[in-house]
This record gives sequence, structure tokens and C-alpha cells, in this order.
Amino acid sequence: MSVLVYIESPKGRIKKTGNEVAYYGVKVAESLGTQCFALVVGKANDVGNLGKYGVAKVIHVNADQEIEFDSQVFTSIISQVATDNAANTVILANTANGKSITGRLAIKMNAGNVSGVNSLPDISNGFVVSKSVYSGKAIARYNITTQNKVISLMGNTLQIQEIGQPITPENITITLPTTKMKVIERKTAEGIVPLPEAELVVSAGRGMKGPENWGIIEDLAAALGATTACSRPVADSHWRPHHEHVGQTGVAIRPNLYIAAGISGAIQHLAGVNNSKVIVVINKDPEAPFFKAADYGVVGDLFDVVPRLTAAIKKYKQA
Repeated sequence: MSVLVYIESPKGRIKKTGNEVAYYGVKVAESLGTQCFALVVGKANDVGNLGKYGVAKVIHVNADQEIEFDSQVFTSIISQVATDNAANTVILANTANGKSITGRLAIKMNAGNVSGVNSLPDISNGFVVSKSVYSGKAIARYNITTQNKVISLMGNTLQIQEIGQPITPENITITLPTTKMKVIERKTAEGIVPLPEAELVVSAGRGMKGPENWGIIEDLAAALGATTACSRPVADSHWRPHHEHVGQTGVAIRPNLYIAAGISGAIQHLAGVNNSKVIVVINKDPEAPFFKAADYGVVGDLFDVVPRLTAAIKKYKQA
């Protein structure tokens, strides 16, 4: 039995989340004493580079075809490839697309399923995986006892390493099921690292007082090479686009560094960011709840603190 990882390739590009899933799958396969195969569907560039992360084979399905995402169609493809390659463990990224596939795939494969896994499995007594629950306040451990297993992986779970070499993909053609979906319009954010993939995030809330002041947040993000984010009230007020909204009802993120300026730290916001490795809070209210979750806190006016922090970062980089 082998491990199969499904690698997303939006707009024909394999992003950080895909490389993370590949590396994680290789580590799972090593612990099980087997091999890891990677699956890419539709047109995509440089799929052979997945070999750098240790996968034994890259299976490229319908490599010359632009394929619109449809969870039912992709579930069928993944299930067929898993069967053809004797893969009883399938791993996906816990992205919007991954979430829409995981449950369907588990049913089709008669598999145990855990979504949002954030550690390598413990196979000393079964196949035990962990995930955050109760808005990140606790860790739950699940023992998947079925022969077939489907799991989805949270971003930034492992620090990936290049442990292999590029390989030549195996191109195969599959007759796709007829899709019932029709794409009317597509809107995507361009020119930024998507929040689920970002390692550095600078976020702000209503303390900014208005969209006209957002330049200082963008300056700090540019100095750090970070992605910008915001709280829900900011997105609801249309100060910032909704794809930047992080929290329980927005995007859940796990960056290495999360800087929050002018955000009080309501429980709904914390639910989406409290898995960050390091949290820095800037707020003039010393009683702001966010300070309880912060690794570092600055009590001060963000309009004074943020520009000074940006200047200090620039000076440090120049030195």
C-alpha cells in the first residue's frame, strides 16, 4: 500500500501548500515503510519539481487540458488514481478546494477522515493524528482505524526541506465525468501571497479609523515581505477586500508571525489566528483581550508605533 498526495495547481502553478502536502506525504510514507506518489490534475508547470520533496512518482492527469474545478469530478479522479496505485492513504491540503473534496473522497473510498490535521501521525499504536478544536483552545487526537484513510493538512504544519531531485512525471489520460457546474464569473486576488500560505501577516482593525490610513499597514507589510489582513468589522465596512478578513467567519491562518494593530481581539478573531507561531499585538488599550493571547505586546498609539516599527525594520535590513 502507498500514500497518495493530491497537489493543487491553481492557474497552472504549484504553490507552497502543494509542496507542503508533498513533503508531509513523504514523511507519512516513510513512517509507514512505503512510497509517496503525487497527483496533479490538468495543465501545470514544473510538476517534476515535486520530486525535490521526496515523492517517488508524479502522476500528471490530462496534462494538456484546462480543467475547471468541480469537487465531484476531482473526487472521481483522485479515487481512481488511488485505486490504480494501491494507495490507501490520501492526503490533501486543507484549502477551500481540499475541504470540498475530502468528505466526498472519504465516502467514495469507504475511508476514515480527519480534516485540518496539524502534525505527523503517531503510528506507535494505530494511526493517530491531531488537530485543533474549540477555536484553537484544545488539541484533539483521532485514531483512524479503517484501512483507507483520507486527511487534509493545515498550512505551515511542517518546515519543508528539499530532500530529493526533480523527476519526470508520468502523464496519463482519464475520461472525465461530465460536470454539472458552470462558471459564470471568477474573482481572484492577484499579486500577493494568499493568506493561507503566508508566513508573515500584518493585520489591522477598527483602530485604523478609516481606509485612508491603511498606508502605514501596507508600508510595514512591504518592509517585512508580509501579506496584509484585517478584522471582520473592517471588511464589513468595505475598508478592505473580504479576502483579507481573518477570523472564525473569514480565513483561518497559521503564519510564523502575526502582527495585529488596532484589533481588540474578540474570540471570533482569535479563532482564526491563534495557531500563529508568534503573535505581536499593538493597541493603545492595555485591557484589550488580544494581549492575553500575544507573545509580544506594545501598548501605544498604532499611528506612532507602526511607522517607527517600519523604520526600524528598514534600518535593520539596510545594515
